Amino acid sequence: MAVKVLIPTTLQKFTDNKATVECSGNNVIELLDSLEENCPGIKARICDESGKPRRFLNIYVNNEDIRFLENTETLLKDGDEVSIVPAVAGG
Repeated sequence: MAVKVLIPTTLQKFTDNKATVECSGNNVIELLDSLEENCPGIKARICDESGKPRRFLNIYVNNEDIRFLENTETLLKDGDEVSIVPAVAGG
């Protein structure tokens, strides 16, 4: 099963400067593990010590925020698109 992962510019140093990578996983947490296998060191930038996504990152599955779905247990299927988006604050 292939899932397309959109990588923000700040993390592309872990993906050989690729903006998208294909990984696999039945849910978001498995996908993040697969991403780590393909791009060592990236998961520590995405997840905290307990394995949960960091507060300043938003993760979307097909444009749906996983916080409003099943968080890291959100199921994935072949062809899904997962976006990792740094939170932006301003004022």
